[in-house]
Amino acid sequence: MKIVIGVCFTETKYPNYPAWILEGSDAVEVVDLSWEKQNLEDLDKCHGLLLTGGIDIDPAYYDQTLKTYPNQPVIWNTSRDEFEFDLLNKAQAVKMPILGICRGLQLINVALGGSLIVDLEHAGEKNHRNMGGIDYIHTVELQKDSLLATVSGISNGMVNSAHHQAIEQISDLLSIGCYSDDGLIEGIEWKDKADNSPMLAVQWHPERIENKQTNPLSQNLKAWFFEEAIKFKS
Repeated sequence: MKIVIGVCFTETKYPNYPAWILEGSDAVEVVDLSWEKQNLEDLDKCHGLLLTGGIDIDPAYYDQTLKTYPNQPVIWNTSRDEFEFDLLNKAQAVKMPILGICRGLQLINVALGGSLIVDLEHAGEKNHRNMGGIDYIHTVELQKDSLLATVSGISNGMVNSAHHQAIEQISDLLSIGCYSDDGLIEGIEWKDKADNSPMLAVQWHPERIENKQTNPLSQNLKAWFFEEAIKFKS
């Protein structure tokens, strides 16, 4: 039997995610999970949950006073936010492996009580946005003894970014897996790994990074996710 990965539908570049998951393996199947379908029950068929990128999380979930900020969406998709919070909770309840990408990292942090920098440039940080269809490229420094460092087998590497927000206050339940070269949190994982789902979340886009077949910050992440999904399935 194939391992089944639940992939959250996103309004932006969704096909990249199932393509990355399915690439190079005929032993994997993808299930689309979408707030439009409200198919939360389909997570029961899955052995792993992939939280994808996309538009900003409604700031009401972490800052009740915030009403407007630069580069905000025309409208927030709170239906998606709530659906993915529910997916995260359901996956965590059964200790299903979780991989978060970009917005997925931010959603995990917010769901667990953390907060976000609402716009990097407005906060005086470097721009990490995709400009003219080209991702921002930068290095990351992995934290020694982090799960991310163990999985990737490296201490630093090159990644791509396409985000204008980032973690501000990290949840008390999480630890930092890596920082960008300008000091932003780019990877998170559980502090208590023994009593929680296998989980890694990154701010970059391993599904579309240029050298994804050889970059350990893409290929090794996917391999780890599959290994954990196989364990969960068995």
